[in-house]
Amino acid sequence: MLVSTLVVALAEIGDRTQFLAIVLVSRFHKPWPIIAGILVATLANHALAATAGFFVSDWLKGMWFQYLLAASFFATAIWTLIPDKEDDVAAPAGHLSVFLTTAVTFFVVEMGDKTQIAAIALAARFHNISLVTAGSTLGMMIANVPAVFLGRAATQIVPLQWVRFGAAVIFVGLGVWTMVAALAG
Repeated sequence: MLVSTLVVALAEIGDRTQFLAIVLVSRFHKPWPIIAGILVATLANHALAATAGFFVSDWLKGMWFQYLLAASFFATAIWTLIPDKEDDVAAPAGHLSVFLTTAVTFFVVEMGDKTQIAAIALAARFHNISLVTAGSTLGMMIANVPAVFLGRAATQIVPLQWVRFGAAVIFVGLGVWTMVAALAG
């Protein structure tokens, strides 16, 4: 759970979904429904991702799967170094609540995101759906709650290039760890 939390929290800083959180709070000025929407969307998205990673690891065993898993960590490390651009958010329909708008938008934008890919890889590596889901969701909340409350100022607290570099180093470490385990096993 700790590895999932740390990896996802670092990967999320400067990510498009973090920028989405900033856009949503600047548009709606209601932080609590936005935070609740992010939580629900992330739990659903990362539970699906962790479940996929868990089952993929059941079907694909052996050294080649470990190499593929290590490669996914290395690819995520490279992807982490590439800055995301702020996504445009369509104006919500008048009858949608802030919570529902946030939950649906956040869930969709998170699809295929590096934090979702990380949840898949972590569940495949650690073979634990609930702890990876809990850890990756906690990591998302650690990164996004300050963004909601601090808005654009949150992205200026720590230089994003340093955070991206730190996250990339962690992903490389996970890749190396997976490769060593494959060679030792």
